[in-house]
Amino acid sequence: MKTAYDVILAPVLSEKAYAGFAEGKYTFWVHPKATKTEIKNAVEAAFKVKVVGVNTMNVRGKKKRLGRYLGKRPDRKKAIVQVAPGQKIEALEGLI
Repeated sequence: MKTAYDVILAPVLSEKAYAGFAEGKYTFWVHPKATKTEIKNAVEAAFKVKVVGVNTMNVRGKKKRLGRYLGKRPDRKKAIVQVAPGQKIEALEGLI
């Protein structure tokens, strides 16, 4: 991975992700081959916070169809990042 922005693709914008903000947990879509260490370093570099823990999960793409044509959305990787107590990511707090 090159930069923090190559690792972090986008924040996850859902009610469940917003609920984690109160506990200091932020959810991001990340590069599928990114490791937990790379994700931790990328979040610390991009948002200037101290990361305490990183949990990752691979999310399978849903099967979709349009008429008789069958397709599949791409597989993605999601990371839930826990920041140190008392710290916040201000850029994401404004999305609520």
